[in-house]
Amino acid sequence: MRVTSLAKLPRPAASRLAVRVTPDALRQIRGGHPWVYETSIESVKSGAQSAAQGGAQSGATGKPGDLAVVFDADRSFAAIGLLDPASPIRIKIIHEGKPATIDRAFWVAHITAALARRQPLIDQSLADPERATTGYRCINGENDGFPSLVLDRYDRTLVLKLYSTIWVPHLADLVPAIAEVFRPDTLVLRLARNIDHDGLFGLEEGDALIGVSPADPVLFQENGLTFEADVVHGQKTGHFLDQRDNRWFVRRITEGCRVLDMYASTGGFSVNAAAGGAHEVVAVDLSEPTLAVASRNMQHNAHVPAVAACTFRPMKADALEAMNRLIRSGDKFDVVIIDPPSFTPRQASVQRALTAYALLTTKGVKLVRPGGVLVQASCSSRVTADEFHTTISHAAAQAGRPLEEFRRTRHPIDHPVDFPQGHYLKAVFAHVP
Repeated sequence: MRVTSLAKLPRPAASRLAVRVTPDALRQIRGGHPWVYETSIESVKSGAQSAAQGGAQSGATGKPGDLAVVFDADRSFAAIGLLDPASPIRIKIIHEGKPATIDRAFWVAHITAALARRQPLIDQSLADPERATTGYRCINGENDGFPSLVLDRYDRTLVLKLYSTIWVPHLADLVPAIAEVFRPDTLVLRLARNIDHDGLFGLEEGDALIGVSPADPVLFQENGLTFEADVVHGQKTGHFLDQRDNRWFVRRITEGCRVLDMYASTGGFSVNAAAGGAHEVVAVDLSEPTLAVASRNMQHNAHVPAVAACTFRPMKADALEAMNRLIRSGDKFDVVIIDPPSFTPRQASVQRALTAYALLTTKGVKLVRPGGVLVQASCSSRVTADEFHTTISHAAAQAGRPLEEFRRTRHPIDHPVDFPQGHYLKAVFAHVP
């Protein structure tokens, strides 16, 4: 794996652009919204730096990562964002209020603020061995002032995932800032599939921006249990960190239970169910490699008596096919967990997603023994919490097994949400009479 030293990070120049936006967009920016759409931009003019360079390459379009300085009607500073010319969200705000210099000190301050928001999680981890956690999200995109970027921690390894090339011109300042605040052994770069690799200036997926990319999965702690994360090739950044609190609660309700874990992935819910005293866990996923990771995660915790005593049955299958097969065979479970991937890549598919959630609920309640528990979650950002809860409640009632909800959850502390479009995670725990 290639290693990119700090001295060799790309340093493409970021021009400054003066931007005027519509009154409504300005109002939303001042209200804390981090996005400015292309249709809300009234004018873009090259700033002093781009003029000194000839101005031609920036002009009215600009380059990814250019600093877009938003002014109000009185030509007073309002905000500054990163220009994303290829996106309908044309400007992604990183600072609002008084003028600021965007340099390493700026990023250190913002990273430090993001870390402070997670301090309760860190303090809890240190105070209670059963809650010991070294895997969590350090920066949650727009919600921490870093649009199109996340930073996740797995023990001494950090993973920086970019969802846009707007960050490339700023990595030479950002990476040392991350190093100063977190002092990791390793910082691995991950890239979203939609990224234009022509704008990466030689950076590649899996590059080590600090240290050396690990050849093997990284072990970390989540609520006192051990998991592995493939930080170079795994989904997302190696683990689905956002379900940590829901997995912890599952652990509290599975003693003596038979558990079905649908869309089990790498076994986060399965391991917690076993640690909570489940006598059997059936884990269903279409991916054989992720089920292999789930099995290894069970083995990582074999020193826990409850995990060692649990029978773990991985099942490679399509979710609906597996549920139909289990229904036909008359199988029943004390706890059924349904945590599918997002069903809504775009707004037009919301109704299709709701139909899918309803179908999963209909089949899920048929697999829950009377008095058992259904745990169902959604990570579809375009499906609202009200739509999700109403849909599955209606589907369960239509199936003759109305839900008796006793817990609804949203985002954990390390996944804060500061604007409406940032909400995506919702889950319900309900008894099925």
